[in-house]
Amino acid sequence: MASWFRRNKPEAEPRRGLSIEELAAAFPGAPAAAPADMDAAEAVPLEVLVEPVNEPTTEPVRAPTIEVAEAPVTVTPVEAPVVEAAEPHSEHLLEVLAEAAPVEAAVAEPVTQPTAARPASGWRERLRGTGFARSLGSLFSRNPKLDDELLDEIETALLTADVGVTASTQLVESLRKRMKSREFADANALLRALRTDLIALLAPVAKPLEFDRSKRPFVILTVGVNGVGKTTTIGKLARRYKDEGRSLMLAAGDTFRAAAVAQLQAWGERNGVAVIAQGQDADPASVAFDAMQAATARGVDVLIADTAGRLHTQQGLMAELGKIRRVIGKLDPDAPHEVLMVIDGTTGQNAISQVRQFNAAVNVTGLVVTKLDGTAKGGVVFALAREFGIPIRYAGIGEGPEDLRVFDAEAFVDALLPDSLTG
Repeated sequence: MASWFRRNKPEAEPRRGLSIEELAAAFPGAPAAAPADMDAAEAVPLEVLVEPVNEPTTEPVRAPTIEVAEAPVTVTPVEAPVVEAAEPHSEHLLEVLAEAAPVEAAVAEPVTQPTAARPASGWRERLRGTGFARSLGSLFSRNPKLDDELLDEIETALLTADVGVTASTQLVESLRKRMKSREFADANALLRALRTDLIALLAPVAKPLEFDRSKRPFVILTVGVNGVGKTTTIGKLARRYKDEGRSLMLAAGDTFRAAAVAQLQAWGERNGVAVIAQGQDADPASVAFDAMQAATARGVDVLIADTAGRLHTQQGLMAELGKIRRVIGKLDPDAPHEVLMVIDGTTGQNAISQVRQFNAAVNVTGLVVTKLDGTAKGGVVFALAREFGIPIRYAGIGEGPEDLRVFDAEAFVDALLPDSLTG
């Protein structure tokens, strides 16, 4: 009976397992199937198989990684947001740059102001490169001893700077006598004495041009050799007189040089001044006569007449200047009221013979020394002052219109020599 009871006792429901076929279908890449004689009870339970699936194994992890990596590569719309975001950003940059442009212009204005003010610089800045300033300046900068050797070096420097033999000898001999009289305590005192003597030499000729208001027009006749800058000087004078409130007119009397008339007309247009001209190869005396009549009829204050450049050795052309002077004198016996001779500061001692010949032909009453800021030695100014005593009206110390300065003896010497051995 006991055996019957055991046979008829219901057995527990067997645990459900997966067959080999089901496992193969669920895991295609799984290892080879189990042997066919495996009993169904020995099959791997489902609960046991589900847990290892979530464990980090090589096969399950590799498959998802491949799928995720392919998705971003194949999706093309990812670049679209970058392009769309760049457009408004670039527009914003353009707006910022457009707003920044006025700021740059405003900042640039103060930078140009010092450049505009530079032409108003002093004489020393303009003339420190002359031969006179370099030779004598370097001499005293060495702080030499007060002896005859120093005087000899000073004389050599003066001669090298085109001061001339006569003027140089006179200056040095005066210093030598005073040194022997023990008037100088040291070389610094001798330097101050040299400055004083140079200023005294130039003071009598440092006379600005004065206009006689009863003379209308006040006629200025400009003369000089070729290439000294007469036409340019006339243009700068026109600018100066215009700024002083004077009405004026220009006469293009340089009818021999091809571009002289056009050059003077350009200066006239620039300064708002009328120019009387007849063209190239016209009679210079006729141009001066027409300009004199026009200036008288219009009641202008100043008439500046240009003439052709000529060498002082050309007697025929020098005689022509006398003709121009006589023709102008027919309308006004006192005209021209100023004969202004323009001299190139780089000429040197040759300027002495130039002034001598022009003075004999047209009676020069004033001098303009140009190009002193370049390679000029500067000493010719002292030679001219001692030789002729003709007033030096203006000095050209730069290229700008404002650089044609009224000659100042003290400022000129101060530019050439230091105040002291330490200055």
